[in-house]
Amino acid sequence: MDELIKLVSQQAGIDATQAKKAVDAVVAYAKQNLPPQYAGLVDTLITNPKAAQDMLKMLGGMLGQK
Repeated sequence: MDELIKLVSQQAGIDATQAKKAVDAVVAYAKQNLPPQYAGLVDTLITNPKAAQDMLKMLGGMLGQK
C-alpha cells in the first residue's frame, strides 16, 4: 500500500498523509460497492502489488490483450 500512497502523492502533488487518506477513501468505497465476495480481494490487491499485476495480466488475456 505504501507504493500506491507514494504514487498518489507524487502524481497529485499532495503529501503522504493526504495521499493515504485518498487511498483509504477509494479502498473503502470499493469495498462498500463491490459484491461481498470481492471485498477481500481489494485488500489483497492493495497490499500485494504482485497479485495486482497478475490479475491485470489475467484480465488483459481475457480481453484479448497480450
